[in-house]
Amino acid sequence: MRFSFNCLKKSAHWVRKQSVHASGRLRQVLAVVVAFTFAFSPAAQLLLPSSVQAKRMPTPAPTSSSSTDGCNLHSPHGDIKHVIYIQFDNVHFTRDNPNVPSDLEQIPSLLNFLKDNGTLSDNEHTPLKSHTADDIITSLTGVYGDRHGQPIANSFDYFDPSGFPHFTSSFEYWTDIISAKNDNRPYMITANGNTAPAPWVPYTRAGCNVGAVSTANIEFENVFGDISTAFANDPAKLMRAQNEVKTNFDGAVADYEGIAIHCAAGNAVCSAADGGVADQLSQEPGGYTGFNALYGNFYVAPVISPSGPLKDLDGVVISDTDTPPNVGFPGFDPSAAQSLAYVAAMQEHGVPVTFAYIADVHDNHDSDWINAPAECLTDPEQGALGPGNACYEAQMAAYDEAFGKFFARLQADGIDKHNTLFIITADEGDHFAGGPPSPANCTGQNGNFCSYAKIGEIDSNMKTLINNFDPGTASTGFDIQFDDAPVFYLDGAPAVGAPIAREFERDAAQLTAVSPITGNTDQLTVALSDPVGMKLLHMITGDPQRDPTFVMWGNADWFWELSGPIANENPGFAWNHGGIQKEVVTTWLGLVGPGVKNDGIRHDVWSDHTDIRPTILVLTGLTDDYQSEGRALVEFLHDWAVPDAIQDSGDEFVELARHYKQINAPNADLGRTSLRITTRALASGSPGNDSTYIDLENQLSDITLLRDDLAARMSAKLDAAEFHGQRISEFEERELDLEAQGLLDIVHALDH
Repeated sequence: MRFSFNCLKKSAHWVRKQSVHASGRLRQVLAVVVAFTFAFSPAAQLLLPSSVQAKRMPTPAPTSSSSTDGCNLHSPHGDIKHVIYIQFDNVHFTRDNPNVPSDLEQIPSLLNFLKDNGTLSDNEHTPLKSHTADDIITSLTGVYGDRHGQPIANSFDYFDPSGFPHFTSSFEYWTDIISAKNDNRPYMITANGNTAPAPWVPYTRAGCNVGAVSTANIEFENVFGDISTAFANDPAKLMRAQNEVKTNFDGAVADYEGIAIHCAAGNAVCSAADGGVADQLSQEPGGYTGFNALYGNFYVAPVISPSGPLKDLDGVVISDTDTPPNVGFPGFDPSAAQSLAYVAAMQEHGVPVTFAYIADVHDNHDSDWINAPAECLTDPEQGALGPGNACYEAQMAAYDEAFGKFFARLQADGIDKHNTLFIITADEGDHFAGGPPSPANCTGQNGNFCSYAKIGEIDSNMKTLINNFDPGTASTGFDIQFDDAPVFYLDGAPAVGAPIAREFERDAAQLTAVSPITGNTDQLTVALSDPVGMKLLHMITGDPQRDPTFVMWGNADWFWELSGPIANENPGFAWNHGGIQKEVVTTWLGLVGPGVKNDGIRHDVWSDHTDIRPTILVLTGLTDDYQSEGRALVEFLHDWAVPDAIQDSGDEFVELARHYKQINAPNADLGRTSLRITTRALASGSPGNDSTYIDLENQLSDITLLRDDLAARMSAKLDAAEFHGQRISEFEERELDLEAQGLLDIVHALDH
């Protein structure tokens, strides 16, 4: 250990003094560093995660109460009896137009609750790519996409055994498998190919029922494979659901998608008589038998709303927008009034741990919400909304009203900051693709609304762009994930560095087109990553069939497809994410409850979504059966709420945690610097002359090996202090921190 540390420190000083143009020098130094690191340090390995028409409903279960009897959370003073986790889609803390209050500023009932009763950080970050599925799942599990299998955002293509790419969704129930194209791997996959550990397990093992409202992959996302998987051992429920899919598809969606309760062992809420089926987690570390779950509004509503159909916080029966409506789950763009009503009803009826998702306010939701604001029904822009638009403002007002009613209802139930841990965040930010507002000084307030002559992402045909730039690529088929940051899958799944892969990568680096928003010629590519760079960013999964040829991180105004013109402004969509822009990858996190400091708004603690999970577990006194890739945000917690080993470690825990994040988090120092290096490598060279590419790729591979070993050792120390009573000594912290700084010095020197 000591020798490897000295070697690394000396190599960092040497690199700063030498010309990195001298091909091979840094690689030789790193090779020595890696050799000594592995020779003289223990092999620390991360554990892998591993008028509304009412429907007929089942016989109602006995009315429950908000009692948490049997739920044995082990918070430091025993105060936490409820956990309420809420994740928004693209709701912003910062302003998108300096004259228009931000999203959170326009939800003062929420903003004031967070800053007056707890801590709100505006220095929270996403993984890569920044998309709903990966962001939510990373938040729930505390591990990046390379350990839960969803780093290619809301959908991923994948290669079948013949090397041909196919499209699939990454929104699937937790235990589903990719049954098509002979893959048969789990959607939620660890690096060793098992189903990733489920995030509700520590709670149900502690005797707590867990509710889910539209939260990625912990309830049904579809009425096909999800139903077949969960109801496989209950033929009657399976037949009923499948028959409804055939006869009333929208009704089946309302009945089965988006809502679930995962129960503690033997808990009556999920009895078989009331719709419960076995919660199938056969690969869960430590085993998981004797636990049942309820899936869908059809089975959940009688438990949490025994007197009739569940109503939103405005008193409107929750349903879809069909004519006549189907009572039940309203779809995966739920309003605050809808999601929060489900949460409140669950909390009131024996489900003390709840996870919920709420839709953005940047799109016109008149077709999603049965009680959409009147301004949205007549909005001339109809689709995407610019900041300060009248419909946008009406939806913001509805969200503020909903949170006011929500907190008041919980308070009346005796559920508040004194006995409840509230965790509220947003999956990612997004970038507004549009021109300036009219009038220029509009504020969106007091009738001074904004309108936009230019609004909408620029949809572009990637196939035409590539083939026009380089006709030599026309003979090679490819598919992409339609996105602001398209993921390329080339036919035949060429290996890293293959001539055809290199041709596409070099071409992508040089693409330009004229923007219909500004009239300027835009450079379309901001950055590039191939599997070498993606591995360092935690984007390579345990399924090689789903890992792409490369990723093009694009200009935030643009969105790529495989048809249509080269540049077409689409007013239906104007808020892009997936890219690496600051407004996309930076979001916010609010914490309120026993053990959380009342610090108001904090800017000083860098965190990302992996840190949410260990922070919650530290506060609730629970543990996972795997090691997180995050760290507990103890800076936001009272000393008495922090485990003794962390307190005994003094400043060492925080110092080690902060260095750890900077080398391991995709959007921190090492990850962002490596992304610039990868981009330079992939854009370099020409056919037959790829020496710069080869040299940089080899050095990045070595850096990744070194980083993985160092991060594993740092993470093990943090985990031991958080959950296993082992303090961190000053010597251990300083040695690891200096190794981390030496590694950063090497990468910075390579980034010239």
